[in-house]
Amino acid sequence: MKRQLNLRQVEAFKAVFEQGSVSRAAEILFVTQPAASKLVAHLEEDTGLTLFERVRGKLVPTRHGVRLYAEVDRVFAGLRQVEQAVDSIRRDEERHLSVGVLPALSGFFLTSVTMNFLKKFPNVQVSIVSLSSPILADRMVTRQLDVGLVNGMIDNPYVEREPLMEQPLVCVLPPTHPLCKKTLIRPHDLDAVPFVTFSSDVHARRLIESTFEKYSQHLYTVLETSTAPSVCEFVAAGLGVALIHPLFASGMRDRVVIRPFEPEVNFYFQLCRMQSSRNPALVDAYLHEVRLMASQISREMLSSP
Repeated sequence: MKRQLNLRQVEAFKAVFEQGSVSRAAEILFVTQPAASKLVAHLEEDTGLTLFERVRGKLVPTRHGVRLYAEVDRVFAGLRQVEQAVDSIRRDEERHLSVGVLPALSGFFLTSVTMNFLKKFPNVQVSIVSLSSPILADRMVTRQLDVGLVNGMIDNPYVEREPLMEQPLVCVLPPTHPLCKKTLIRPHDLDAVPFVTFSSDVHARRLIESTFEKYSQHLYTVLETSTAPSVCEFVAAGLGVALIHPLFASGMRDRVVIRPFEPEVNFYFQLCRMQSSRNPALVDAYLHEVRLMASQISREMLSSP
């Protein structure tokens, strides 16, 4: 064999074999008849095999031509299987959405968003993982996740971000706490008061501590935990007071007292997606539901006494 086989030559041979003429093969290949003839001729030259012969003005495959076609057809059948596999993978991707969320948002908020989404896309399979923000960001970059709901610390050039539910933190107190008599809580009010806070790796805790350091006030931490629901539960049980995003206090109004805190300590979440999503239509639809729910909850928080 003088040269490595050329795929276009093989395609021309296959077309001529199946169509029985060079002219019809040229039409299928979108080339001129002389070009199709040249491709087959070069294939015969490169293989050293006579693939066709003319019998009464018609092209007839030789014994070598028939054997080569059987191999070529088998290879092209394998390629068709690959194409079918690609289509299947693509369809599966289009029916699947992976969502990563902070533990703090994995309760009522995410459940409501996902249920609203599935009402419109009942055939989509949604996978949800609840992890810390840095891990969620890493999984988004490696395309293990389509959507991320994280805190305000993530800053990655490959991840598109938008702020979500930016609100000042509020003070939550047990119903019988003396500070419930106040309409506004300030740092000096909480000096040496039993305080329930977040774990050291939670962004909200760092914001709170920097605020109290600025005002030279001491936080008397009696318990730390990683999730906002746990903070609220311990406050409701009377262990201490806390500063949290009003989203988490909204469902506890019958068990805790909520007061505004000054100075404002603004906290926001981030809604994230990759710059190039594998299933952009589903991602857009899910993000739309997130924004709607965030807007609804924000209106409810602002209208509540």
